[in-house]
Amino acid sequence: MTSIENPQECPEKTAKPFFSPKELTDPGIPFEERRANLLEASSKYLGYFRDCIREKHRQGASGREIVGRLTAFTDTLLRNLYCSLSADLVEQDLENCALIALGGYGRAELNPGSDIDLMFFYGGKDRTFAEQVSERMLYLLWDLGFDVGHSVRTAKDCLDMAERDITARTALLDGRYLVGSETLYREFEQSVLKPVMGRNTKAFLREKIEENDRRLGKYGSSVYLLEPNIQEGEGGLRDLHTAIWMARVKFKASSLRDLLIKGVLTEQEEAAFEQAFDYLWRIRNELHYISPRKNEQIHFDQQEQIAKFLGYRDSKRALAVEQFMQDYYAHATEVEHLASTLITKATQQEEQTTRILGYFTRRNLEDGFYVLRGELRVSVDDLFEKDPALMMRAFLLAKNHGVRLSVPLKGLIRANLHRINDRVRRSRAMTDDFFGILRKPHGVGDTLLVMHHLRFLNRFIPEFERIYCNVQHDLYHIYTVDIHSIFALEEIAKLWRGDYARKKPLLTKIANDIEKRELLLLAVLLHDIGKGEGKDHCNKGADMIPTIARRLGLNKEDSQRLEFLVRQHLLMAHNAQRRDLHDDKLILQFARTMGMSENLKMLYLLTFADIKAVGPEVWSEWKGFLLQELYEKTYDVLERGDFRLEKRSEKVRNRKRKVVGLLEEEFGTKVIKGVLRGMNTRYLLSHRSAEIAEHLRVFLGRGEKPLAMKVEQGTQGEYTQLTISTVDIPGLFSKITGVMAANGINILGAQIYTQNQGVALDILQVSSLTGEIIVNPEKWRRVQKDLVGVVEGRLRVKELVKRCKEPSFVGERPKPRFTNRVEIDNEVSDEYTVVDIYAHDKVGLLYQITRTLKELGYYIGVSKISTKVDQIADTFYIQDIFAQKVTFEDKLEELNRRLLECLDAELGS
Repeated sequence: MTSIENPQECPEKTAKPFFSPKELTDPGIPFEERRANLLEASSKYLGYFRDCIREKHRQGASGREIVGRLTAFTDTLLRNLYCSLSADLVEQDLENCALIALGGYGRAELNPGSDIDLMFFYGGKDRTFAEQVSERMLYLLWDLGFDVGHSVRTAKDCLDMAERDITARTALLDGRYLVGSETLYREFEQSVLKPVMGRNTKAFLREKIEENDRRLGKYGSSVYLLEPNIQEGEGGLRDLHTAIWMARVKFKASSLRDLLIKGVLTEQEEAAFEQAFDYLWRIRNELHYISPRKNEQIHFDQQEQIAKFLGYRDSKRALAVEQFMQDYYAHATEVEHLASTLITKATQQEEQTTRILGYFTRRNLEDGFYVLRGELRVSVDDLFEKDPALMMRAFLLAKNHGVRLSVPLKGLIRANLHRINDRVRRSRAMTDDFFGILRKPHGVGDTLLVMHHLRFLNRFIPEFERIYCNVQHDLYHIYTVDIHSIFALEEIAKLWRGDYARKKPLLTKIANDIEKRELLLLAVLLHDIGKGEGKDHCNKGADMIPTIARRLGLNKEDSQRLEFLVRQHLLMAHNAQRRDLHDDKLILQFARTMGMSENLKMLYLLTFADIKAVGPEVWSEWKGFLLQELYEKTYDVLERGDFRLEKRSEKVRNRKRKVVGLLEEEFGTKVIKGVLRGMNTRYLLSHRSAEIAEHLRVFLGRGEKPLAMKVEQGTQGEYTQLTISTVDIPGLFSKITGVMAANGINILGAQIYTQNQGVALDILQVSSLTGEIIVNPEKWRRVQKDLVGVVEGRLRVKELVKRCKEPSFVGERPKPRFTNRVEIDNEVSDEYTVVDIYAHDKVGLLYQITRTLKELGYYIGVSKISTKVDQIADTFYIQDIFAQKVTFEDKLEELNRRLLECLDAELGS
């Protein structure tokens, strides 16, 4: 057999036959022997050229070059295989079959992991030859590791299939001749391709739109997904393909170049399509090379690898992977715009202005704008050249009239963005119209998304461009910073529209009490504006506000409030989720920071919107409950105007008196007073009288039993509250967390009290690991049984925890990882050392942390648990065995070291 000569430049396009005709085509040699020789030669050919092309890719070849090389060498292989495998068949049948590439291979767009779609097209008289050669080729290609889609069809078969299946019809559009009868291929062009292009165009376009919607529904109808699908997701390759298919059918064009010749595309648009393909192909090539199996989704670990391959490097501003994904999302946005513009051209019917009424009637508006067919249009193309501020008027008019911007109008806005200079931004006309958009809740989010999509928002507020497509590489933030900000703004609009009136009455009422709605929405839109500058984004963002406020013409009071909201936008969530809300000192400090109730109201609304817009798994009613508690306590202080600590002794006496009144008939006055004498002051100040009464029913109902437990559902039905009373033993809370972990229960919060009689009263807010309430009584009986066993010493918590497994819904794919962190604060509380722990979540982690604190001899007074998808942010208020803070430097260093060690340790170790 002739071996491959050592080509220096990997000449796939001109590669000569890689076999000896005599050895591989001589009918005198048994077919199986010839096939074995062909398989060996083909394997060598594949190995050499695949390595060669991969090396070209590694050296920096463009996406287009690699796609072209992969297609060319595959063409050469298939042509040679076809000739070799059909050489001993009936010669006159050779003209009765043509091998045609379909789909992506037909478009000559092969990536390293692409499959190949082949059709053996025959004349319709006798399919024997086509079946024989197809069977021989397919088995050989499968042996070579190809993923092959194939069919054996006549012209009638093709047309019947195209009539029934939109996907098959689309694949035929990309049919390309490979080898065989050229005469038969020309027949395919006339009898199949021409009818497919021309038949029932309207139905094809309609079905393609429906197919497109289904695809985006399946793969994600947002450009800004955490792990985008480069082939099928929005802003990916399929957007470009769909647009071109539809335009080709609509305008009877054979290619992208043909669309340019016919005037459908401009040269700039054609170049944009070519550049978009090249960018996505280069990334897809690398994705295929680094993926162990066929894959189109850019997972977190692959994002990091691709970023490194493309030359991105970590900087002070952002990680390399975040820089890459920011560019990817910006590109995907352009792809979506490019594709949707071409699709609109293909589906837009000619204007009909002869109708008298309704949808088809031209309705003139102001300043040269008019509405037709549900779209806002302009009468003259130089409107924005004469008055750039009218671009903002276009958005306002479209919002107020409930219509969309026409594609030509969008194009005009994009073409005139450069005219928005500082003078135009500051103009009264533009700023008034902008605030006009913000004042009315209906459609405000959609309008800002269009402004963002056209990059108009970046020009109007230049600082906003710093967060354009800005990425945070974690599972918690599922949208880019800019899109998150607009989604958060829409959450406020939902409150005004009454969408949350039933489930969130307090937030709805507060939202409707806000006088300057536009100022609140502006604060929400700009709250993360500092994230483009790196760390400490709250202060960096707030420092930008005076400049933005002056440009928008805000007065001093509004400017200061806007700056305050941006600077403090994380404070309320931090205090609610991570600090002891029963600490009067904390509430008073927070009230002083707020200064007035209007600041508090706006910050409460901003905090709600911020959390809600992070992602579907982030907001919970438990977080809502904590925010509401902080709001109500702070509001009381602000309205009272008294920033001094209340007289605790008087408050405690009143509370005890009320509790006695609630329980004396049930248990007797003497018993209740005796129990209350043993209750510490902190507990009595932390709970309302009715709550204390319920706790005491559990406490007194225990009798001689080792443990009593009450299960009740939270007011909003999204968490379960446990009240546990038992004898206090060393490390009790650690044992409780271990039992919960072993039973698949997630602790949201915990209040831990030890009374003077040596009895513990622990109150826990819990949910299932999937965030749902737990109503199964059998499960709670099992939990109580385990708790009793642990308290009595019959069960070892360590063994229980070892048996618990990661839930099935937790994926095994690599996730972004960040350094575990421990922060210790001795200022925030007068009584406790506060320990904040940030780490990646895993089953049993809370047990490991609490066990470590117990081993160090520390008592936990309050525990605030917060889980952000795959990360935990837990807080513990601790004291030493003398009920004092941890203050010695060596003890603090040991505490920090041991906690970090336990975060990295294996479960149960």
